[in-house]
Amino acid sequence: MRHDEFLAQVRERGEYNNQEEAERITTAVLDVLSQRITPGEAADLASQLPEPLRGPLTGDRDRPSESYGVEEFLRRVAERVGARPRTAEWDASAVLSTLADAVSGGELNQILSQLPSGYAAMFGRADLSD
Repeated sequence: MRHDEFLAQVRERGEYNNQEEAERITTAVLDVLSQRITPGEAADLASQLPEPLRGPLTGDRDRPSESYGVEEFLRRVAERVGARPRTAEWDASAVLSTLADAVSGGELNQILSQLPSGYAAMFGRADLSD
């Protein structure tokens, strides 16, 4: 998927006003995701995305992944985008469901295997949630 296609899909799913807002939200969500999965997995994910979307995933390769649940994930997204956690859930779902469509099934499974089941719904895979 090309960069402009990815952002257009995020914009449509998130009902954002413009491409710039979609890109700002996308960058924030990918940055938070990169902290939650291992650096190696973040690099693998980045390799399947258009160049402009790789930066938030590959920024700090020496840091350990952090372990936190969905609520903390959403709190961090909300903090980055200046929104409330409920709005951040909408934002995260717009980006992560687009991400799920943009990468291979194997890569998506690798990401989801590093996350508690509550994350699956944000990726548009509610059938994998408890």
